[in-house]
Amino acid sequence: MNKIIEWLTNVFAALNPNIVIFIISLLPILELRGGLIAASLLNVPYVRALIICMIGNIIPIPFILLFIKKIFAWLKRFKTAGRFVTWLENKTLKKRKQIDKYGFWGLILFVGIPLPGTGGWTGALLASLLGIPIKKSSIAIAIGICLAAAIMSIITYLIPYLIRG
Repeated sequence: MNKIIEWLTNVFAALNPNIVIFIISLLPILELRGGLIAASLLNVPYVRALIICMIGNIIPIPFILLFIKKIFAWLKRFKTAGRFVTWLENKTLKKRKQIDKYGFWGLILFVGIPLPGTGGWTGALLASLLGIPIKKSSIAIAIGICLAAAIMSIITYLIPYLIRG
């Protein structure tokens, strides 16, 4: 992930660092986690970085929860896109154990613990595919993003600060 973040940071070097971290936070896979790493590399002050990254990570979630099933149904009408959507659905549904076992709290942990293949985007997709009510999943995902923000804040800002002294 660090190589992707460094590449994106270089590609968007001409842009304002705030815009760079916002764009990174909007992207699937990278999300807030990548945004905070990029913010740290770009020396963006912590509070500003946190606010920008959280907003960037939260913006796509309602759209995923509300529209992804309709978008997937439409894409399945096309051979190549349909195969990709089916693959993505199957890959996402393999991660359902935690949500099936722990419900609301499982979704929070799934979104909040920064591991590969987890996060707001995947959590919203999984919640939508599992038919979890939008209000319930929105709250769980928002709490999960806050948890991810706390963990990534420690990793990207607090630990380096403590090491530097």
